[in-house]
Amino acid sequence: MQPTARPSLSRRAFVAGSAAIAATLALGGCARDEAGSAASGEPEPGATPPDSGVAAALTAVLPYEGGSCNPVGASSALFIAAGWHVYEGLYELDLHTYRPELGLAADIPMQVSELEYEVTLRDNLRFSDGSVLTVEDVCNAFRLNMESDTYGALLSFIQAVVAKDEQTVRFTLSSPMGSLLRERLALVRVFPAHLTPEELETAPVGSGPWRYDAIDLVEGGRITFTPNPYYAGAFPATCERMEWSVILDDEKRTAALTEKRALCIEAAPEVLADQITAAGATIEYVPGFAAPFLMFNCLKAPFDDVRVRQALLYALDVDSLIAQITAGHARACTSLLPDYFRGYHRASTVYSYDKEKARALLTDAGVEELALTLRCNDNWVSELAAALAEDWAAIGVTAEVVPYDTAELFADISTAPEADAVLPFDVVLSPGDPSCFGNDPDLLINWWYGDNVWTRARSCWAASTPFATLTQLVQDARVTTDEAEQQELWNQCFDLIAAEAPLYPLFHRETATAYYEAQLDGYDPISATGLLFLGTTPMKETDTL
Repeated sequence: MQPTARPSLSRRAFVAGSAAIAATLALGGCARDEAGSAASGEPEPGATPPDSGVAAALTAVLPYEGGSCNPVGASSALFIAAGWHVYEGLYELDLHTYRPELGLAADIPMQVSELEYEVTLRDNLRFSDGSVLTVEDVCNAFRLNMESDTYGALLSFIQAVVAKDEQTVRFTLSSPMGSLLRERLALVRVFPAHLTPEELETAPVGSGPWRYDAIDLVEGGRITFTPNPYYAGAFPATCERMEWSVILDDEKRTAALTEKRALCIEAAPEVLADQITAAGATIEYVPGFAAPFLMFNCLKAPFDDVRVRQALLYALDVDSLIAQITAGHARACTSLLPDYFRGYHRASTVYSYDKEKARALLTDAGVEELALTLRCNDNWVSELAAALAEDWAAIGVTAEVVPYDTAELFADISTAPEADAVLPFDVVLSPGDPSCFGNDPDLLINWWYGDNVWTRARSCWAASTPFATLTQLVQDARVTTDEAEQQELWNQCFDLIAAEAPLYPLFHRETATAYYEAQLDGYDPISATGLLFLGTTPMKETDTL
């Protein structure tokens, strides 16, 4: 099979099958001596020639605060999206189609034995500081991510990764991955192995088309990027600068767009749609995986009883919530996956609105009066949390809603409790979207229900017998080469997850992106959380900008 070069991003073919930094950090480093320098007088790649019609900056606003810019185990929505522009992987997922394309790799993985594969790197690879990108940089990035709480379970199929020679990485797998191998290898973003943990948290370097110029996350904050002069891939930077502002407030984020201080905003508020279109911008809604989920403390009574978890889900009028919160731009969950994702299976347990069933389940569980604390993010889900509390009140459950700063929501519940200890929460409501890493069932199941921080801490579900059963089903599905058998095993996973509901989504929300179409040449919104500007050129607007 011959490799295919990464194409320019085409119009979307998506049907889904097919620690916070408190001060400004100067991150634009100089090349190391061995790298040489750009020829004098020649523009860097990505520089804008005079009278080209190209704007000097690509400006955008995102609604996610905080997080770490460390690419190891990255889980911040803000920095995952930034990382798409700053780093490369061996393979890259086209987030419009979820097809794996070549990244740092020169070819698809070459199988050398049943569980051994080799990947050859492209020639003349360099990081944005000018240093040479080596096989050891790749191996180091994989090893560190394999040890991380967030990515460890997703990479557990890798037994060892070593340098075969100066241009070849050898992977030894613990189990077959079949067609999923390239997709999963795309998870790891490569950075220089010599960077210290502190440098990864403050001044990370990658080989992508953009490099961090400054990160200032005080009071929301801003990230600025400049072109990587050593980038040699398919999507070079298209202008002199890219600027991302972080604005959580819906009205202020919208104002940044309508006042033309930004060309694009993520999470365009449905209630302000008329205001956005009146300013000449376009709003595009893309079906995806993004979902608000409820997570229960499965070691704390009465939430350790599956009947209580189910009751709290049956008590919710999700269709009304969708109309109220998203103006209809969402779809109620009938499984972990939305019905337009590959591998979808309607779960044997579907939480349709049923107050009487909810009351009966609570009675069966011996719960006559229930008062709970509902933790939630202080973003759009705080409004959703208030609506959930009203629905629960209708079955006699009292819920106190406590909003948390996003960085603090999971801070005290991300370490597994000691024996006989219980984490300090009842129920959590938060948005999540692991489809930014890929859309295959194995990955999406493992993100929230694998042997990781979500199950060992947070939901505390890893001590249960159903967790052990799910783990075996996932492993069996991964190793089989029979697609029908694999789907049947995944179906059993979806049934078990829905019935147990240690953590479960309420609805899958369409991703709403607002932008000035005429001023962003080559831009196409994606379904996953985050903004992607690879291949996008900001154009000048002569009369306003």
